[in-house]
Amino acid sequence: MALTSPRRSALSDQVITELRNQITSGAWPVGSRIPTEPELVEQLGVARNTVREAVRALAHNGLLSIRQGSGTYVVATSELAGVMHRRFAGADPLHIAELRTTLESSAARLAAQRRTEHDLRRLDTLLARREEAWAAGDADRFVAADATLHLAVVAASHNDVMTALYADLGHLLRDWLREDVGRELRPENHMDHARLVAAIRAGDTETAAAEAASYTRHCLVTGVRG
Repeated sequence: MALTSPRRSALSDQVITELRNQITSGAWPVGSRIPTEPELVEQLGVARNTVREAVRALAHNGLLSIRQGSGTYVVATSELAGVMHRRFAGADPLHIAELRTTLESSAARLAAQRRTEHDLRRLDTLLARREEAWAAGDADRFVAADATLHLAVVAASHNDVMTALYADLGHLLRDWLREDVGRELRPENHMDHARLVAAIRAGDTETAAAEAASYTRHCLVTGVRG
């Protein structure tokens, strides 16, 4: 990802853009540690101070977290996601759950109306991946699979604004789920998402909306979020 003859006046902005592209493209996923400062200097062909300035700018915008003695980590994929993460990290879980219920039930209703064959194939794949992770007892993989399935349901609504908003909230919701799941998956806390996918496939808007809403209500009662 070396820069080609960057203009001096725009050098810092170019480096910021390149680092942001690595994040938004998924090359540096959320939770991953980015290359070290010397590695970035070598890859980009710029001075250490320019790299440091760019990293600090992205940290200020909420995309990166600089952890002394550990490295710099990706915490969000957009500035809005970073702002939301900082703004709502300490929010009342009940309020987050109510927002999630509103978004997911509305999205599921629309998904039942608008889903395509491609959407249905993706939902089937992600549902199977979620169940495999649960069966394997892999908490980290389950959290990732569960979050991806929920985002796919919202994406099947084909409402770009709703999908973008949910995606920006996704990292906060994933942290919330990871905290409650812990390191051990308990059978009594498993929630079946097959009914939701079936309702979307059948075009049953009311059942799809009710199923999506029921998960959050169940989480509030049991303390499990998924």
